[in-house]
Amino acid sequence: MSYVTSLLDTERRRDPRVRLEMFLNQYVEDNPARSLAVNLSHTGLYVQKLAEPVVHQPKIVGLEFELPGTGEIIWAAAEPRFDYLGDYFHVRGLRFVGMARKHERLLRDFVTEKRLRDLRWIRQNRIVIPN
Repeated sequence: MSYVTSLLDTERRRDPRVRLEMFLNQYVEDNPARSLAVNLSHTGLYVQKLAEPVVHQPKIVGLEFELPGTGEIIWAAAEPRFDYLGDYFHVRGLRFVGMARKHERLLRDFVTEKRLRDLRWIRQNRIVIPN
């Protein structure tokens, strides 16, 4: 089975995500926290940050990030969908709930183009996952 087929078959999300490493700021009650996004879709992202004692889990967090290669700073509101606090990292899935329309279009275009580039690269390099 090829990696492309595997990639498409195993995607259970309604909105496919692309892998990337992008630093961003999360604002929880006006307190900034530097985080690392490891994947992104046009509806949300998956972030990691160093574990800290968490007293209050907010319903909405503010986000500030720049999509690689665009030079555009995006401000968004997101709600946590899940949280996992490990020994060293706090992992969080965030779903966008508010963003300027211009940024929504930019994000959708970015995710679509990156996904197509990734799939083309996989096909060109004939990546195969053994059974």
